[in-house]
Amino acid sequence: MHTILPFLLAMVAIIVLLNMWAAKLKIAYPILLVVGGLLISFVPGLPVVRVNPDLIFFIFLPPLLFQACWTVSFKEMKKWWRMITSYAFLVVFFTALSVAVVANYYIPGFSIALGFLLGGIVSPPDAVSTAAITRFVKIPKSMSAILEGESLLNDASSLIIFRFAMVTVGTGQFIWHEAALSFFWMVIGGAGIGLVLAWLFVQAHKRLPTDAPSDIALTLIEPYFMYWVAEQVHASGVLAVVAGGLYMSAQRLIFLNSASRVRGYSVWESFVFILNGIVFLIIGLELPEIVAGIRSQGIPLSTAIGYGVLVTCVLIVARMISAYASMLATRIFRPGVAPKVSSRKRLLLLPLLLGWTGMRGVVSLAAALAIPVTFDNGVAFPQRSLILFITFVAILLTLVVQGLTLPYIIKRWGVFDDLMNEESEELTKREMKRGLKQHVYGFLKNKYDNELIGHSGMEKFLKQWEERSKATDDSWMNEKTKVIFLELLESQREYLTELNKDPQIDEEIIRQQLYQIDLEEERLKII
Repeated sequence: MHTILPFLLAMVAIIVLLNMWAAKLKIAYPILLVVGGLLISFVPGLPVVRVNPDLIFFIFLPPLLFQACWTVSFKEMKKWWRMITSYAFLVVFFTALSVAVVANYYIPGFSIALGFLLGGIVSPPDAVSTAAITRFVKIPKSMSAILEGESLLNDASSLIIFRFAMVTVGTGQFIWHEAALSFFWMVIGGAGIGLVLAWLFVQAHKRLPTDAPSDIALTLIEPYFMYWVAEQVHASGVLAVVAGGLYMSAQRLIFLNSASRVRGYSVWESFVFILNGIVFLIIGLELPEIVAGIRSQGIPLSTAIGYGVLVTCVLIVARMISAYASMLATRIFRPGVAPKVSSRKRLLLLPLLLGWTGMRGVVSLAAALAIPVTFDNGVAFPQRSLILFITFVAILLTLVVQGLTLPYIIKRWGVFDDLMNEESEELTKREMKRGLKQHVYGFLKNKYDNELIGHSGMEKFLKQWEERSKATDDSWMNEKTKVIFLELLESQREYLTELNKDPQIDEEIIRQQLYQIDLEEERLKII
C-alpha cells in the first residue's frame, strides 16, 4: 500500500499537468495522457499496473455513463432518436461484423467468435475523446446531440456483443433463440431496473432530510448500485445506468436543491476528470506488459502492429460506409430532417467527416482488460494478448491520427458552416432573457403590487432586476425581500422549464440560465 499510494498520487498530479499542457497546446487531453502514459511506462522501477478484470467495468463505467446522462440533452436525443439508435446498434453491429470477418480471414488463429469479441471491444467510439477534441471547434447542435446520444447507447450494444462472444468462445457454440431471449432481457430488463431504481432514489432524495453533501454522496453511489443490481440478474448494467441517469437528470430540479446542484456539478466534473485521466494513463502504462505477452506467444511486434493498423482501418471504413448509408436513408425516408448544405461537395463530405469522429478510448480498454487470463477450467484464453495489443493500437491511432486532424479538417473543409447558426443562438438567448424579465415584472406586480408602491426597499429590489446591476450594498435585502427573491427565482425556474418544451429552444441555453439562477440563490443565502 505504501508503495502504490505515492504512485497513484503521482498519477493524479501527472493527469492535471498534462491537461494544462493540452489546453495550452489546444489539443485534446486524452491524446497527451495516452502518449504520456506510454512514455512513463518506460521509466525503470515503476510498479506494474494491473487492473482486476472483474472490477474494471464496475469501477469506471457506471460513474462515466451517469455523468454523461446529466450533460446530454434528452430533448435533442428524442429529436434525433432514429439516427442515434441506428449508430448505437446497427452501426456497432456492422462494425463488429466487419472486424470479425477481416480478423478471421487475415489473422491466424482468429475464429469468427474471437473476431466478434474483438469487434465488440473496438466498435464503440469514445464520448470523452470526441467531446475533448471537438471542444476546440464549433460543431452544430444536431451533430453534437447525435454523437453524445450515440456514445450513451453504443457502449451497451457493444458490450452485449462482447458478452455473447465471450460465451461462444468459452463454450464453442452459439444458440440463436437463447441468444435472442437473452438479448431482449438484457435490453428491457436493464432499462427497466434502471428506471425503477432511479425513481426510488428520487423519492429518497425528496423524502429524507438530506443536505448538499449527503445528496452528492448519494449520487456518487447510485450509478454503482444500478449497475450492480442489473448485472446480478444478468441484465445490462450499462443500460440500467443510462436509463436511470436520464430519468434522474430530467428530475434534477425536483429532488435536488440549488446547493446540491451547484456543488454537485463541481464534484462530479472533478471526479469524472480523474477517472478518465487514470484510464487514459493506464492505456499507455499497460503497453509494455501487452508487448511482452505477444512476444511470449511468438508473434513479432511488427506483425502485431500490422494487425492493429488493419483493424483500425476497418473501423474507420466501416463507420464511413455507415455514415453514407445513414445519410442516404435519411434523404429517402426523412427528407425534412436531412441537413441543408450549400453544395453537393459539402453534402458528400459530411458523412466522411462524421465517419472520422470515431475515436476509441475508455470502453474499449475496459472491455479488453476484462477478458480473463484463463477460463474457469484453467485453460488460457486464446489470443488475449494479441486482442489487447490490437485494441491499444486502435485506441492510439484513432486518438492521435483522427484526434489531431479532426479540428483541422472541420475548419479546412467548412462542412459545418452551413449548419451553424450562431445568430439564431444569440437571438434565442436574447429572447429568453427578455421573456424572463417580463416574467419577473409580471410576477412581482401580480403578487406584490401593493408592497411595491412607496416602499423604497421594494422599489430598489425591482430596479435591481430591471438593470441587472451588481450592487455592492446588500443592506436593503431584509428577510421579507429575501423571501420574495426566493419565490421569484423558483418562478423563473418554472418559466424556463415550460420554455424548454419548445422544440426550437436549445436545452443547453436553458440549462446555463438555470445554473445562473442556482448561483444567484446560493449568493442570496450568504447575504
